[in-house]
Amino acid sequence: MRGRCSSCSYRRGLPSSTLRHYFRLRHIPGPPLVGFSKWWLASSARRGRMHLDLYEAIEKYGPDLPFTRVGPQDIITGDPVFLRQIVNTHSLYQRSDWYTAMRFDPTRDNILSLRDDEMHTKHRAKLAPGYSGRDVGHLEPRVDRNILELINLLDRDYVSKGRVFDFGRKAQYFTMDVIADVAFGQAFGFVASDSDMYDYIGLLEKLMPTLIMNQVFPWVVDVMADAESEILVQVLAGSDTTATATAIRATTLHVITSPRVETRLRAEIAAAGVASRPWNTVISDAEARRLPYLQAVVKEGLRIFPPAVGLGSKSVPPAGDTYRGDAEEFRPERWLQAEGGKLREMEATLDLVFGTGRWQCLGRNVALMELNKIFVELLRRFELVVMKPGEPWHSRSAGLFTQNEFWLKGYRRG
Repeated sequence: MRGRCSSCSYRRGLPSSTLRHYFRLRHIPGPPLVGFSKWWLASSARRGRMHLDLYEAIEKYGPDLPFTRVGPQDIITGDPVFLRQIVNTHSLYQRSDWYTAMRFDPTRDNILSLRDDEMHTKHRAKLAPGYSGRDVGHLEPRVDRNILELINLLDRDYVSKGRVFDFGRKAQYFTMDVIADVAFGQAFGFVASDSDMYDYIGLLEKLMPTLIMNQVFPWVVDVMADAESEILVQVLAGSDTTATATAIRATTLHVITSPRVETRLRAEIAAAGVASRPWNTVISDAEARRLPYLQAVVKEGLRIFPPAVGLGSKSVPPAGDTYRGDAEEFRPERWLQAEGGKLREMEATLDLVFGTGRWQCLGRNVALMELNKIFVELLRRFELVVMKPGEPWHSRSAGLFTQNEFWLKGYRRG
């Protein structure tokens, strides 16, 4: 959350606006010196642990308070009720200049960078049908054929040959191909070639911190050269697929390292008659939604490892944690045990992963369809083993996650 900027004049070596911002929010606790500088945020982005730093700041400075300060005009909250108030349809909160860094061209806005509510709503209305599936012919078959492409690659080139594979990369290949198939009617070919075509994903991983640094210091965008603007095009184009790939990787890791969860999920898949189906079939989205424990696993994966954890800050208009207790445990059963108002509160909080109301992620339906299918199709075919349990992957976050060296070995199930 952000306050409004004001012009600077200097007094005794410090901008008077800096002093004004410091004193205005001095009652809100936070890490040292955050009231005077954004370097704490910049350092967090640079070190690839923004998600942990923000979480730890709330735990240390604001476990019993609604807010924690992390910058001169930046405060964060872990209160889901207040977060929903900020993002609801009739909220007076506006997108802050944090979103300026989302411009492809520093002189023009897009759906990610638009801060004017009326223009954003109109632009969103034009794009929404393309993500809903209603106006994209055969959306589900497109997802299915890319799942089968991934399954066949793993079986043919790795499982049958006893080779380990980097599931961090494979999940990213899959999500890149799905979004290309939906958008252009044909996959890029990452899975088919089993390669990072044109070093595209490698480029995303190298340049993601640049994007987040621009969000910490939005004024940088105004002085970017054209070449740098093109970099943002590449980073932003991959952001949706990066988030979905993170959800796939993180949930897979938690499931296959929790025997209780894996056993129960396999049992539900078998009881539904899915496990014995032909190799070239994929569970339907409608059928997957009827499997209660699968849905609990999908929700728990998104809860415990939200794929996008940038500030997404909002400007303040003029004029309790839902899961505390065992929040750090991967326990899908919580979604089956909760009832009534408690369950509604949990699901409303989970919806914040994709944003809500006018700022909801347009790719939500496609992402959920992928998640509903991929775990079923992997688990009914393979036993997956983490090769380095002590350090299962290399994971960094600068708002979005980059994860690789997630080495697995697969065995065909009878």
